[in-house]
Amino acid sequence: MQKILDRIFRNQSLVYKYFLYVVSVACIVFFFPKGGKFKYEFQKGKPWQYENLYAPFDFSLIKNSEELSREQDSVQRNSIVYFRYNDSIKKGVYANFEKEFPVAFPTPKYSANGLRALEKAGNEILDSLYLNGILEKTNGKQSRKKIYLVRNNEASPIQFKDLVRIQNLETVVKTILNKNKLTDFEESYQQLFFNIVRPNVSYDQNVSEKGLQDELSNISTTRGSVDEGKLIVAKGEVVEAENLKILNSLKAEYESELWAAHNYYYILFGYTVLVALVLLMLFLFLHKYRPDIFDHNTKVTFIFFNILLMVFITTLVVKYEENYVFAVPLCILPLILKTFFDARLGLLVHVLTVLILGFVVPNSFEYIFLQIIAGIVTILTVSELYKRANLFITVGQITLIYVIGYLAFHLIHEGNLNNIMWFTLSLFLLTGMITLFVQPLIYVYEKVFGLVSDVSLLELSDTNSKLLKELSNKAPGTFHHSLQVANLAEAAANEIGANAMLVRVGALYHDIGKMLHPSYFTENQITNVNPHDELLPKDSARIIIDHVIDGIEMARKNNLPDRVIDFIRTHHGTTLVYYFFKKQQDLEDDVHKSEFRYPGPLPFSKETAILMMSDSVEAASKSLKNPTFLIIDEFVDKIIAGQMAADQFINANITFKEIEQIKKILKQKLTNIYHLRIEYPE
Repeated sequence: MQKILDRIFRNQSLVYKYFLYVVSVACIVFFFPKGGKFKYEFQKGKPWQYENLYAPFDFSLIKNSEELSREQDSVQRNSIVYFRYNDSIKKGVYANFEKEFPVAFPTPKYSANGLRALEKAGNEILDSLYLNGILEKTNGKQSRKKIYLVRNNEASPIQFKDLVRIQNLETVVKTILNKNKLTDFEESYQQLFFNIVRPNVSYDQNVSEKGLQDELSNISTTRGSVDEGKLIVAKGEVVEAENLKILNSLKAEYESELWAAHNYYYILFGYTVLVALVLLMLFLFLHKYRPDIFDHNTKVTFIFFNILLMVFITTLVVKYEENYVFAVPLCILPLILKTFFDARLGLLVHVLTVLILGFVVPNSFEYIFLQIIAGIVTILTVSELYKRANLFITVGQITLIYVIGYLAFHLIHEGNLNNIMWFTLSLFLLTGMITLFVQPLIYVYEKVFGLVSDVSLLELSDTNSKLLKELSNKAPGTFHHSLQVANLAEAAANEIGANAMLVRVGALYHDIGKMLHPSYFTENQITNVNPHDELLPKDSARIIIDHVIDGIEMARKNNLPDRVIDFIRTHHGTTLVYYFFKKQQDLEDDVHKSEFRYPGPLPFSKETAILMMSDSVEAASKSLKNPTFLIIDEFVDKIIAGQMAADQFINANITFKEIEQIKKILKQKLTNIYHLRIEYPE
């Protein structure tokens, strides 16, 4: 047991990668929608590429969303509308009529027969008004030619026009009075009825809505059926119109039937194998071609986190509203990975992620094609992301590619540019807008995962930053030396295709440890007094060597990224402080080299190797008295040959050819710095 635990502990980095791999596969398969996969791929407007397809079983034809929408609209337009009749209001109005009639028509003024005729006419008017009721004000949406009036819990159909509106009261009164030849009393009747009449019919929203929902729920989602054995589509036949609807229905039925209890684990296993293969390809690529990233668990976690994030967002959109699938800004993935790593890795991860999403999205071929093309354009166009204009240009090109690709597919499907889905085009514009948020996302990733982008490097290269300002004040000679080294290293990095921005920043900060004892370094000595004259060579060497350790501690206190601290660690490698070593040998015979050797580590990248060469050459060039081109040529060759002989570059992925190119650039730059001037006469 102890041996197993020891082995796990020794290989904990590899164990973590296995764990990350298994968890990622499980999460992606869990995100996938629970359904089988139809074994045929087809698209509208393209020929059927397989053998004749016959119905494998009986299935119903599913109505598409447009058909269902038309039926629902029709039901809503023709749905039954219910109005409720209030008898209590009617009784109250009749009671008020009996009470107010003697006031409107006093007894002394009219005969008994006249009063009976007037009262009879008044009751006839009320009966006419409340035959079907007087309607309350409505917003107009409830009006139908035919409605149902609920009276005493019984609904009876009537015409909507048979309901009296309060504004029609005057017309009803006038009609009844004309009939009874009582037009002389119209004014009195109008005043009486306008005071006592109240609406008693109102729209019953609850009953109407319930009736509408019942009718909507009765709409069938299918229209007819296809019998087993019937020919659905022949080989070479163009998929369009009716056979497209049949194929979509068969696909939906097939996928729902396939994801049955007895098939569940088989389908799950199939998805797991395919996703595992895709992620395995990523691991193998990292192991073979990006070993520095593969060995860095944080970077591997960062890559897998971004894959999982994109898969999760896309599957979520497909689950709830698949029409918005192109609104997911998938091109953020290659943008971010190219920013933190390199273009090839960014493109590979993007392609693998798109392949995974091909299991999920509708019209997978169209989706995969557009996303891969957009990813390639992203990788080819994005450069110097810290420049705001470049990001806008890249996003504009991505959006243009989406639009062109969509229009091309539309031409294939429809044969013309009619009926373009402007909604889909607007989604591409929305995707471009969302992609612009990659800048704040990069900042968040830098803080969470401790990575460094060109944006951060640009900020660190500002010579007015706190640390470099302090260096220029305390050790001006070292600051000037760092600037010179930065220029040399940047030019060399550009020559061999290394990260020039990273090299420049590393060069600016590589000697910040000299701030603690600036006078012990020759570039900062402004008088003839040398403090090393009062020290033993061994002690002097210790002070010189300690500037590396002091620089690392100072960089950490100021929260410099690890990638920049690497330059401080490695810029002297494991070389000797040769001057003081020789002085110590003059004092004693038995001298231990370890006391005069920098602690290392050795440079482990092209960038750190470039800094070591540039730093040594620039520092040593100060000793040249009368530099000429030949002297500089021999001098650079000698310095770098000594470093190679000391095996300082064996861990750096740099070739002999690249070293020769670097030497050539260093010679050119030093020749320009120490160019000979003619002597002007006094």
